[in-house]
Amino acid sequence: MKLLFIGDVVGSIGRNMLSESLPALKRKYRPQFTIVNGENAAAGRGITEKIYKEFLQSGVDIITMGNHTWDNKDIFTFVDNEKVKLLRPANFPEGTPGIGYKIIAINQQKIAVINMQGRALMNSLDDPFRKMDEILKIVKSETNCIFVDFHAETTSEKQAMGWYLDGQVSAVVGTHTHVQTNDARILPQGTAYLTDAGMTGAYDSILGVEKEIIIEKFISQMPVRHEIPEQGRKILSGCFIELDSTTGKALRIENILINDDQPFGSE
Repeated sequence: MKLLFIGDVVGSIGRNMLSESLPALKRKYRPQFTIVNGENAAAGRGITEKIYKEFLQSGVDIITMGNHTWDNKDIFTFVDNEKVKLLRPANFPEGTPGIGYKIIAINQQKIAVINMQGRALMNSLDDPFRKMDEILKIVKSETNCIFVDFHAETTSEKQAMGWYLDGQVSAVVGTHTHVQTNDARILPQGTAYLTDAGMTGAYDSILGVEKEIIIEKFISQMPVRHEIPEQGRKILSGCFIELDSTTGKALRIENILINDDQPFGSE
């Protein structure tokens, strides 16, 4: 089984980059399943139903979220639709709208996608490690192909989750920090791991936000309003993963990075 994962799509510039690049990425990698993190898709904060539908129409199979899940109130109009292909972190408290994992059939195969959020320097949610244990007891009865988007701040917590799940899931890919890491690997028991997939958005920015605003914040130490560039050079970040469809173990993981300094097809 071949999977394509695209890291945090930020604002309209990120959505445009996704729609421009996805057809070529699919021609190259021939993925059977495409996952996109969309928690920053609506001007950097949350997602709307319109954007959600645009992602699906462009060929995305499921969308994961993170700590900005509830920033756009439009999400409450569709997040509880039983057919929705949108995941919020599974370790939000019991009774939170939406779902944190989903098993999807692909022809004769199935894949489970789990969205989880870290707690280090983040909101205090339920224990993501124990929550993973609970979910794995359920999904492993249906499939060995299991992908985890771990939305977390610290590299140590992400690495801890990767090692904790090694041999139990197919892949653990981190999101949230918006800077792609160079540590893609397959762990000893067969789990593909990447600390952070990076972001898809404005290339000449700071984590997707207008760079002048963030520079001023560091200089003045005053709060600022984050503004997302709508034009300019773009970047797309993510990874490609190939699995053994029977065992669920990873066979390959490859970083994907497209920008003006690394145009698509230049590698």
